[in-house]
Amino acid sequence: MSMTENELQKRDAARDLGAELLESVREMKAGHAAKIHKVAIPPVVSARLKSGLPQSSFAKLLGVSVRTLQDWEQGRRSPSGAAKTLIAIADRRPEVLREVAA
Repeated sequence: MSMTENELQKRDAARDLGAELLESVREMKAGHAAKIHKVAIPPVVSARLKSGLPQSSFAKLLGVSVRTLQDWEQGRRSPSGAAKTLIAIADRRPEVLREVAA
């Protein structure tokens, strides 16, 4: 059932668009608050971000290719024991990695 132009204008004249928008925003915020998801950041990403180094420099310091670092960061592969230790050090003491990189 379609409305005529006159009926549409009458309906729209009675609407409070500001109030409708405000209510929509409140509903979105309420729904969003209930659906907040936390994304787990892999330790290697955390360590690299804390170091302030780009992937290429970080990979070089760890003795791996950029591709390997990207695989670790994206969860396609996991670092070895020695690499995990270096990543843990980089995560806890990023200044050490920056010092070595200089």
